[in-house]
Amino acid sequence: MMINTIIFDLDGTLINSEHLKAISYAQAAIDLSPGGAITEKDVIEAYKTVVGLSREEIGAALVQRFDLTKPARARLEEFETDEPNQVYINIRLQYYDRMLADEELLRNHKWPHTISLLGTARDTCEFVGLATMSHRPHADRVLDVLEIRKMFDFIATIEDVATGKPEPDIFLLVADALGVLPETCLVIEDSPAGVQAALRAGMSVVATSTAYTKAALHASGLLPKDRIIDQPEMLASVAAEIVNRSRR
Repeated sequence: MMINTIIFDLDGTLINSEHLKAISYAQAAIDLSPGGAITEKDVIEAYKTVVGLSREEIGAALVQRFDLTKPARARLEEFETDEPNQVYINIRLQYYDRMLADEELLRNHKWPHTISLLGTARDTCEFVGLATMSHRPHADRVLDVLEIRKMFDFIATIEDVATGKPEPDIFLLVADALGVLPETCLVIEDSPAGVQAALRAGMSVVATSTAYTKAALHASGLLPKDRIIDQPEMLASVAAEIVNRSRR
C-alpha cells in the first residue's frame, strides 16, 4: 500500500534530548544518594535500558535499580506526595526544566539529519505526524525552540493515550486523527520501545540509532539491519526508498 504519511518520534529522533534526560535522571539519583555511591555514568548506562518508555516507568525502574526508595521517602513531605518514585521524578524534572529553559542548549542538540528529513516529508507526503512519550509542555517547548511545530498536521503526546510505547496506541491515534490507514504510514524512531509500538500498529519503521539506543536496537531483532540507520547521512535515502517503493 502506498505510503503517504510519515510519523516522527521526538526525543532521540528529532533532538538529542535523550542525552539531556539521561543527565537529569543521573543528577536526581546522585542528589538522593550523595557521597559517590552512584555516578552519572552508572545512571546513564541504566537509562539506556529504558529509553523510550514513559517518565513514570523510567523513574520506577531507576529507583529500583539504584535502591532510592528509602532516601526518597525521607523527602515525601518536601514534594507533597506519598510516592517515593514521584520524589525522584520531581527532583529530576527540576534539572530537566532548567535544560529546557536554555534555548541555545536545545538548538545545539537538534539532529540535523532528521530535521532535514522532516522538511522533505512536509514537501513530499500528504501528512506528517508526531508521536512522543514527552508530556505536552515539554514537547511544545522543544518544538517551539526548534521552530518546527507548524510542520506537523497532528501531534500526540503521552497525555493523549492510556498506554505508552511499546504499546501501539499513540501511533494508532495519530493515524486515526489524520484519517489514514496504519499501512500507509512510515515511522521514524530511535528506541526499541518506539519501534515495537510502530510495528504493533502495523506501520513501516526506520530506526535512527543514537549512543543510547544503538546496541539495543541491533540486539532486539525487531528490524532488519538495513532499517537501522547508524550513519545519519543515510536516513534520507533509506526513507525515500521505502516511500518510493510503496508508490510503484
